[in-house]
Amino acid sequence: MAKILVVDNEKSMRDFLAIVLEKEDHQVSVAENGEVAVQRLEKEIFDLVISDIKMPKVGGIELLKKVKEASPDTVVVMMTAFASTENAIEAMKEGAYDYLTKPFKIEEVKLIIHNALEKKQLKAENVLLKRELMDQSRFSHIVGRGEKMNKVLELVQKVADSRSNILIFGESGTGKELIARAIHYNSSRRDKAFVTVNCGALPEALLESELFGHMKGSFTGAVANKEGLFEVAHEGTIFLDEIGDTSPAIQVKLLRVLQEKEFRRVGGMKNIQVDVRIIAATNQDLERAIEEGRFREDLYYRLDVIPIELPPLREREEDIPLLAEYFLKHFNQSLGKQIKGIEPEAMNLLINNEWRGNVRELENVIERVMALASGPYLNADDFRDHLQRQISGMTLQTEIPKEGLNLEGLISKIEKEFLLKALEESHWVKKEAARRLHLDFRSFRYRLDKYGIRKPKPFAARDLSQDREPEEESSDSSD
Repeated sequence: MAKILVVDNEKSMRDFLAIVLEKEDHQVSVAENGEVAVQRLEKEIFDLVISDIKMPKVGGIELLKKVKEASPDTVVVMMTAFASTENAIEAMKEGAYDYLTKPFKIEEVKLIIHNALEKKQLKAENVLLKRELMDQSRFSHIVGRGEKMNKVLELVQKVADSRSNILIFGESGTGKELIARAIHYNSSRRDKAFVTVNCGALPEALLESELFGHMKGSFTGAVANKEGLFEVAHEGTIFLDEIGDTSPAIQVKLLRVLQEKEFRRVGGMKNIQVDVRIIAATNQDLERAIEEGRFREDLYYRLDVIPIELPPLREREEDIPLLAEYFLKHFNQSLGKQIKGIEPEAMNLLINNEWRGNVRELENVIERVMALASGPYLNADDFRDHLQRQISGMTLQTEIPKEGLNLEGLISKIEKEFLLKALEESHWVKKEAARRLHLDFRSFRYRLDKYGIRKPKPFAARDLSQDREPEEESSDSSD
């Protein structure tokens, strides 16, 4: 049922439409002229207004303008006995949905009203979907409460509504696109398009066509004109992931868009103006790429107006339990599982894993483990076969990269990994762990203190079911 206002200076027409529309279960009000209609609109919100175009004092076109000022979401259908192309064009330009010429058939009226109200409903649903997407893409899905991620989120909030371009640095899997979405949906551009492009996934010719579009016949396979993604993102945001993988030719074209706010389609002769905010991301050292001649310095400084650096997961140990809990809930739903929690020893394995693939690797590991798990809790044995410690690979690594090698850091990492492995295999009996590593007990304890390694305590009661008895914390007599 919709609220409809019928405006016509002929009583017979008002009564006729009221009867027809009320039989369709709509709530109908009537107004004998434009002035009365304006008064009604000041007091009520209507889903649809159907109005005569020729009325004294306040005519239909003037009423249409006032409707759009007062209630932009109200759909307006115009009527007239004096059909003319000029009247129809003027009404459409001012925002009318459709145009009826008197006399008209009942079925014609019903169809136009139905379509008009359906359009309004679809528009409202679209707004709701955008709001839902915006809510999902704000900060609720960015999991992390540690100091480093808090600093990132504070910066995102500060720069979200800025017009400046942003360059996000971070290893693969750290969530660069998630941060880019949060920036867009917290900005004034939130109601416009957010377009993502993986620059490293496309060859140069295809990437150029995707970004800037092409004209029919400009190359083999160009069978029709095609808009580029910069056109699609007009007044919105474009996210250029892996910007460091672009070719010099693409970099020149991107620089032009940044400087001139315009570009040409492939094979085109016309400059196309766009208003697009650019957020770029890379896992490369672009300053080194500039030194090696692989990346344009002028493009770098155009993109790097506001830099945001995402920390790798190995530097966010305090966030790992939160992420694990988040993925546990997510995959319980998507996999149809009812896993109640993660055991303390298993959580400790996750916290102390290296996570070279960052958050994406953690997500994949938990998904694999949950897909295969049969018990109500995930334990350490569930995870051991899936964690990629690669200790032996590190010990065999003898190649020194061009940028050099932090030998102290590498040795410390290997030592810590072996200490943890020995403790896990000996169920945290320290003397047994020391024996496995051929260390005297004093030296073993010194190394544990050096790296701050402690026996894991029962982790986060919220990860375990309420009906399960918590483990009693015994004194550490394993020394």
